[in-house]
Amino acid sequence: MKKIDSYILKKFLTTFFFCILLMTLIVVVIDISEKTDDFVKSKLSFWRIVTDYYAGFIPRIDAMLFPLFVFIATIFFTSKMAERSEIVAILSSGVSFRRFLLPYWIGSTFLALILWFGYHSVLPKANAVWSTFDTKYIGGSYDYTGTNSSRNYYFRIDSNTYAGIRYFDTASKSGGNFFIQRFINNQMAYNLRSDNIAWDTAVKKWKLTGVMERLFKGDSETVKRSRNLTMEYNFKPRDLRRDEYLKDRLSTQDLDDLITLEKLRGTEGISSLLVERYNRDAIPVSVIILTLIGAILSSKKVRGGSGFHLALGVIWSVLYILFSRFSIVFATKGSFPALLAAWTPNMIFAALTYYFYLRASK
Repeated sequence: MKKIDSYILKKFLTTFFFCILLMTLIVVVIDISEKTDDFVKSKLSFWRIVTDYYAGFIPRIDAMLFPLFVFIATIFFTSKMAERSEIVAILSSGVSFRRFLLPYWIGSTFLALILWFGYHSVLPKANAVWSTFDTKYIGGSYDYTGTNSSRNYYFRIDSNTYAGIRYFDTASKSGGNFFIQRFINNQMAYNLRSDNIAWDTAVKKWKLTGVMERLFKGDSETVKRSRNLTMEYNFKPRDLRRDEYLKDRLSTQDLDDLITLEKLRGTEGISSLLVERYNRDAIPVSVIILTLIGAILSSKKVRGGSGFHLALGVIWSVLYILFSRFSIVFATKGSFPALLAAWTPNMIFAALTYYFYLRASK
């Protein structure tokens, strides 16, 4: 790596980290001003609020802002270099435009790896911390008596078996009016009904009480009654909780396992899970794409200077976010494949980056 590469790389990283740090402080101050009443009502100490809320909130916000501020930082320091004719001097010395972009490749790849690691390892834990506090003290869905229940919960266990629970309490991990129905050739072959169902944490199985099992074979029916029955099913208490944050706080391995399980059950509407999984790989790649497009667009000296380049950067950022949001909506609410929803914005902007590169290199 030559001195000019080190110079550009240093400018790139210091500008980015300054931008993300400054914006984080601004967002935290605004968030504190909005949630002061909630913090007071929670009666928690300052240290508990920091460790139980902001330890999760800050990584969550930084992950959301990461690609955007990589883009803005790239445009800001590159346009300053162009304004001072530094880029003209570099290219005039015989350095090709392709070679000029090398430190941008190195810096963006480094930042993309940081974001990728964050999405797969750090962010799920941070989301678990943040969402627990938000649900309990801010979101308003927490019952301070300690109960949080779901009613009329129906789901599919596998391709032939269905289950349902009339009532389930996530605090005690128990519920009532549980049933299992299994079909063979569109005919009911097995039916189980239980007055109560509870999760046994010791053996990690379900304990049923007041059980009646009915086995159908042709025109005959066999009925078996049991006071207590221990069963192993492919669902756990967390699967019976209507949790809008579940996909965000699962580790990648747990998310993959949940997607596999939901596909086995034939659950409809798992597109949101798939989009979350694919985004954990697609969003870090966007860091590289946005860095290159920012460097290419702002490397030319223009009359408007940095202001023009920043305005152009904001426009491209908005367009990228719009493409991303539209793709996700079409995937979760429509029939657009989740894989394409996650990667379409990257593919479109990668093509634009290549187009701008061809023009700039001439």
